[in-house]
Amino acid sequence: MKVYQAINAVMRDLASEGIGKHRRNTQQGYSFRGIDDVYNALSSALSRHGLVMLPRILSRTAEERATHKGGVLFYVTVEAEFDLVCAEDDSIHTIRTWGEAMDSADKATNKAMSAAYKYAAMQAFCIPTEGDNDADTTTHDVAPATREAPADWMARMETTIRNADSRAKLEEIREYVKGRSLPVFQTIRLSKLIDDVAQAMDQAAAS
Repeated sequence: MKVYQAINAVMRDLASEGIGKHRRNTQQGYSFRGIDDVYNALSSALSRHGLVMLPRILSRTAEERATHKGGVLFYVTVEAEFDLVCAEDDSIHTIRTWGEAMDSADKATNKAMSAAYKYAAMQAFCIPTEGDNDADTTTHDVAPATREAPADWMARMETTIRNADSRAKLEEIREYVKGRSLPVFQTIRLSKLIDDVAQAMDQAAAS
C-alpha cells in the first residue's frame, strides 16, 4: 500500500513550508489560516506525489439561532469522510472529521464543508503553522439558546396584546417578548400581532 508513502511525501513537503496564519479576525483580534491557504499549499503537493483527497458527506444538521440584535443565523454541522487515494496503486486511507459553521444567508453548509476539509488536512498531514489556536474569520454574536414557549403561554400573551389599551403598553410587551429568548418564529408571530394592534389603535384614533 503506497498511500502511506504518498501521505508521508506530502507531509515532508509541507513540513518545510507550513501555512502561516496570515489572515485576521478583526472582531476578536486573532490570526488564522483560511481554506484558500490550505488549498494553495496542498494542491501542488498532492499532485506532485500522486495523492487524491476525495470528500464524502455522511450527515448534516441545521438549526436557526438568533443574534442579540434580533437577526437569524443558520448553524450547520456536517460529518465528513475524506478518502486519501494513491494514484499509483489505488490504495486508500480514510479519515473522518466534523465541520461547523454559521451564516446569516445561504453559505453555512459551504463553510461547514470547508471547515471539515481544512481541519482534516491539517491533522492528516500535520501541517505546521504560526501563532495560537486556529479559528475562522467571523465571530457571530449569538444569543442564548432558545426554548419554544408552550401553546397556553402563547395564547395568554396574544390575549394580553389584544387587550392592551395604549401604545406604551404594547412597547412594554414588545420588550418583554424580546427578553424571553423565544424561537424566531414565535418572536415574529408576537411582534406581528403587536404591530397589527398598534396599527388598529392608530386607525381608531384618526377616525
